[in-house]
Amino acid sequence: MKEPKRILFCSQEIYPYLSEETPVRLLNRQLPEYFQQNGFETRNFMPKFGDINERRNQLHEVIRLSGMNLIIEDTDYPLLIKVASIPSARMQVYFTDNDDLFHRNKGTSGDVVDSPENDNRTIFFARGVIETVKKQHWTPDIVHCSGWMAALIPLFLKRAYSDEPFFRNSKVVLMIDDKEYTVPFSTRYASKLCLLPGISPNDIRMIDGFPVGYEELMRLAIDYSDAIVFATEKINTRVQNYAATKNKPILEYSPDSSRERYLEFYRGLLAE
Repeated sequence: MKEPKRILFCSQEIYPYLSEETPVRLLNRQLPEYFQQNGFETRNFMPKFGDINERRNQLHEVIRLSGMNLIIEDTDYPLLIKVASIPSARMQVYFTDNDDLFHRNKGTSGDVVDSPENDNRTIFFARGVIETVKKQHWTPDIVHCSGWMAALIPLFLKRAYSDEPFFRNSKVVLMIDDKEYTVPFSTRYASKLCLLPGISPNDIRMIDGFPVGYEELMRLAIDYSDAIVFATEKINTRVQNYAATKNKPILEYSPDSSRERYLEFYRGLLAE
């Protein structure tokens, strides 16, 4: 029997864990379910923001996946993996958690656009997802990255983890929406990334030595992605124009809410 294709969904926000039912949060909730209904196997990850109620959402720690320390500069950040189920969708969501990064100063999804922890959060989330999937021995055919919190995953997979058999043939899709952060990451951001084996200054020369705003981060993500999806009608024009110059498959935004468009687009990527 033919093995089902696998999609790893890495999402900044998923409804109902963040209570406001925005179009992007709902899309991140519906896409994995839709692909499952059409014969795909999916796994889902998001950051464990401080305002996600663990009791109400019935999160519990996955001991066998927790316990790794992720080093960012000279600081060890213990990685906790928690999981919850969406019974109506028959799917689970894994959460990457760390007290210092996601709970200090509330660590809420609402303040994430301005948090001074954002640079380390992006590194932690990307590495936390990748290392956890390796522990699960689960090889994705497509890695779907939704939102700027997941923007480092394309770079990491194409450079730092390029020799890993788990990800060697994975297609990386970047889904861009209209949510931007406003406080640029520090000029040390590039040097933090270069501490990860496999990433050289040349790989990130566009951000080396500069404050890294939303546009710079998304350009970097576009460079290392195999395809782009525009999830909302209003998207940063400069980011959108930059993507258009890269000659990569793009799924444009459409007010048509049909998930069939995504299914056809992803099947096309897998057929290449």
